[in-house]
Amino acid sequence: MLLTEFIDGARARVEAALEAYLPKPPSCPPLVSEAVRYSVMAGGKRLRPLLTLATADVVGRLTPQDNLERLAMPAACAVEFIHTYSLIHDDLPAMDDDTLRRGRPTLHVVYGDGIAILAGDALQAEAFAVVAREPADVETGLSARKLSAILTIAEAAGARGMVGGQVIDLQAAGQVPGHTTALDAEGLRGMHLRKTGALIRASAASGAIMAGADASVLAAVERWATDVGLAFQIVDDILDVEGNAVELGKTAGKDAAGRKPTYPAIFGLERSRALATECRERARATLDDAGLADGWLDGIADWVVARRR
Repeated sequence: MLLTEFIDGARARVEAALEAYLPKPPSCPPLVSEAVRYSVMAGGKRLRPLLTLATADVVGRLTPQDNLERLAMPAACAVEFIHTYSLIHDDLPAMDDDTLRRGRPTLHVVYGDGIAILAGDALQAEAFAVVAREPADVETGLSARKLSAILTIAEAAGARGMVGGQVIDLQAAGQVPGHTTALDAEGLRGMHLRKTGALIRASAASGAIMAGADASVLAAVERWATDVGLAFQIVDDILDVEGNAVELGKTAGKDAAGRKPTYPAIFGLERSRALATECRERARATLDDAGLADGWLDGIADWVVARRR
């Protein structure tokens, strides 16, 4: 199977699972269901759930077992719920104040700030409910895997990870009166490892956990995903300079307009490209050293660095 075939097939299965796991009336008010679907089902790369499924697959090759995707899919959907909630909140006027996401008006533009905040809150809570609830089978060790996956995703999403990175971002952009901070190259790297990298790392790690990875394999997966996550953000910074709204599905040039610290702003475009490539090469070496090269992860890393949107 080609990588494109894996991505297309897995993405289609993720879309179906997302739809199945999203809350529906009468268990929730119709407006909540409508608002969360507006953002979750708007498309996107689905990189994070693809990482969860791809990592479960490669770990499963080390210790063959049945139903790996069934075990990993709830975590895959959970990380996409968390990612979408973060985008909804990022786009709010109090944060990035953006009006375009995934090629259409942002949620708060359509439904108002209040519903956008609540829709994000609902997705964050639903992420952990899905992993706790699904799959419902009682298997030896499955509860422990679920608990570990929930902890991994929660830490990546919270103050130690994504939220902490977003706070640093707001401070660096001068959006927190009395708490502005300037970032050097190391500070920028640290911000990105939290803001974007933590959830990408948790996406891969949760797939490994649900596939039963041992401690050494899980550590290798996390090292690989750390480099891939940083490469992803460096490329994102580059595309904000070079891309356009039609290609990106979101407003281009927002980082410069908001005086945000980025890799191109500190290093320039050419050095930024080189840094992304260096991350990608370290990721490849990690897979080789850990015996994880036989799978989709290496190709996904290539895709992350070569993407144009």
